[in-house]
Amino acid sequence: MRYIIFILFMSFSGNALGQNLQAYFEIIAENNPGLQSKYKEFESAMQKSAQVTSLPEPTLSLGYFLSPVETRVGPQRARLSLNQMFPWFGTLELQGEVATLMAEAKYQSFLDYRNQLYYKSSSMYYPLLELEELLKIEKENIRILESFKTIAKAKFQNGKGGMVDVLRVDIMLKEAITDTVILSKKRSPLIANLNLLMNRDEKSALSIQDSLHLPIKPHYDKAGLFDQNPILQRLELQEAVSKKAEMLAEKQRYPKIGAGLDYVMVRKRTDMDLAKNGRDILMPMITVSLPIFKRKYKAAEREARLMQEAYAFEKVNTINQLQGRFEMLWYEIEQQNDLLNLFNSQLIETRQSLDILFSAYGNSGSEFEELLRMQQTLLKYQKQRIKAINQINISLAEIDYLLATEK
Repeated sequence: MRYIIFILFMSFSGNALGQNLQAYFEIIAENNPGLQSKYKEFESAMQKSAQVTSLPEPTLSLGYFLSPVETRVGPQRARLSLNQMFPWFGTLELQGEVATLMAEAKYQSFLDYRNQLYYKSSSMYYPLLELEELLKIEKENIRILESFKTIAKAKFQNGKGGMVDVLRVDIMLKEAITDTVILSKKRSPLIANLNLLMNRDEKSALSIQDSLHLPIKPHYDKAGLFDQNPILQRLELQEAVSKKAEMLAEKQRYPKIGAGLDYVMVRKRTDMDLAKNGRDILMPMITVSLPIFKRKYKAAEREARLMQEAYAFEKVNTINQLQGRFEMLWYEIEQQNDLLNLFNSQLIETRQSLDILFSAYGNSGSEFEELLRMQQTLLKYQKQRIKAINQINISLAEIDYLLATEK
């Protein structure tokens, strides 16, 4: 399938993202507690680098001789030892790189969570716009039916129509009024969920100034279609972490070197006078760890290599899933666009038929049942058209999530 995609939407155009929705995105980015939690995880991970690039703590030990060890210049009373271990060359730098890459992976998780919230808010906001349009259509339908009822009563009183026409339109009026009530009740949960995403009181008023319209026709290029997707970015970073971890495991094979100093306090001898009598002892020391148990280091290297392979496979799998979802969403958009073409055409013909039937009823009082049926057909196409526009907007919002489109 070609990915240079160009859709000609009929009769409506506009921005895919209304100003209202953009403002709500900003509020969500500032106030959503889940998003704030993700960002704090990233900030927390940023603190890891300073920890792993620091030298291990030096050790200080103090010993007291319960039975003093006699030397020529006097008995030893106590010993003070200070020692600092140093990892193999480049180990600390590698540990810092690993920590930085892990923090960057956390940041990509934060971005993906933010984009998910944007999509969720879009999938609640567009149905709100759809709801307002459907209510307008239903109210207009009620107005038309009420006018039909008035005409039917007049025809009945003039002997040109039957009471059954009045009853028919009355039945349809009750259905339309009930549909309006049901639609109105749907507004509350949509508003509540959108408010909760913004961490506001669920009953807070929302200013809905946008109207439901078809978005500007988008273009997508196959090259680098998902390059900005944070999930893939995170997997690439985790694969890089595993490569660094393999290098780090290799460095663990080498010894750690320690430098230290021993200070021994010596008491003076009282039984004779000697040169350097009671002089304290100062002894520099070198310590070397012996990494003789190679099995654990080999296992650590294998673990890192296997994780690299795991992340590489997961990345390919994720790309396949994103690709498959993109294909399905694009099919749905094309399907809804085809249906819109049909609905627009059907609306024109239905209105023409309705005008003809209305004229016939006004002249002869006949065809009233067909007139009502045609009015319901008009209502059906009007609603289906609005639902198709809403579905296109929601599908494009999900595509924006898949492609990590900047808001």
